[in-house]
Parts: sequence; C-alpha cells; structure tokens
Amino acid sequence: MRKIAIMLFGAPGTGKGTQANLLANKLGIIHFDSGKFLESVVHDPARQKEAVIRRERKLFDTGKLLTPSFVFREVARGSERFAKAGLGMVFSGSPRTMYEAEKLVPMLERWYGKKNIFVFELGLPSAGSLARNGKRMVCSVCGYTLLTKYYPTAHPKYCPVCAGSFYKRTLDNAKVIAVRLKEYRERTKPIFDFLKKRRYRVRLIDARPAPYKIFLKLNDYFKNS
Repeated sequence: MRKIAIMLFGAPGTGKGTQANLLANKLGIIHFDSGKFLESVVHDPARQKEAVIRRERKLFDTGKLLTPSFVFREVARGSERFAKAGLGMVFSGSPRTMYEAEKLVPMLERWYGKKNIFVFELGLPSAGSLARNGKRMVCSVCGYTLLTKYYPTAHPKYCPVCAGSFYKRTLDNAKVIAVRLKEYRERTKPIFDFLKKRRYRVRLIDARPAPYKIFLKLNDYFKNS
C-alpha cells in the first residue's frame, strides 16, 4: 500500500474509471470516483426535494459540469477521510474546474507532499469519445461498465460480473456528449497550466489502445518511480 495521490484527466470515454480501478487494485489505494459519487448524489430519490440537488441534477443530466463549490465541498469531505486514514487515492473525475483545482491541489500537497502526487492525461480524439460513450452499457446492480468493443455479442443483456441488467446513462447520448467534450476543453484543460506552474509534469497517455495496454504503461511508470 502506497500513500500517493494520482489525478487522471481525460475527456469523456477515455477510460479514466477503468484505469483508476486497475491502479487502485494494483497499488493498494482508493479509487475516488467523483463522477459516480456525484451522480448518485444528484439522483438520490431521498434528496430530490432539495433545491440545490434539483439545480445540480439539471446540470448533470445535460452534460454540463456541476457547480464547482458544490463539487469541491463534496469531494473534499470524502477525500479527507481517506487521506487522514493514511490511504492513497486515485481520482478519476476531480478536479474538473479551475476553482476545484485551486482548492483541492493544495490540500493534496498537505496530505501527501508534492513528490507523491502524479498527474496523467488520457488522450483520445473527439470522434473516439463520441463512439465509446454512445455504446456505453452500465450494470444497474454492480456498476460494471461493459467494454462493448471486446464483448462477443452485439446486444448484451446481462452483466458478466453479477448478471444484472444493463442501462444507458443520461449522459451517454450524442448531444450531451458534445456538451461534455466542450466543457472538458474549456473548463478542465486549463487546469494543466495551473499544475505546470506548480511544477507538476502532466504525462500524456494514448487512450486509443485496449485498456490493459494503457494500464501496463501506467504500471511500468509506478514500478520505476
């Protein structure tokens, strides 16, 4: 188990969640999936009467980034618990805006130290992002995301992990994906300049190969670091 923090950046469909899961299992750290976490928050049936939840759900379901102060508050609360327990983390959905980065990165530096923070961007052309997200299938029970490109049937019915049924997320249609790509270019990528000014190296990883090949590259880096 290593007390490190990893930030995985990338447009929708680049496989951030998949790589974060693989790294978490290999390195003995926690995958803090803020995307799924926030999705569960804004779709929580018990909270739909709250004005702030209704506001954030409308943003989420149309592909726009959630209010940065709302996101930071939720992410900071969760990640602090893991850091204070001495656990490493890999983030697959935070930070997504400059506001979040300016708040979260100094906290990570206090908890882990700069030398133990690693930054990667998974690069994928927009056409690839649209194709992957348009075919995404998610298990309604365990949350497993099916890699349809590598699955033997064109119309899968049951999750290969738990046999639950699949569903398509509200985010995964062409119109919403286009909005999400625009949000990533305009609101997330500027974070790289902020990180570089703080003397972080943002390592670009080609996200087009099969996930295991991407993971081998990432894992090689941590074996040698």
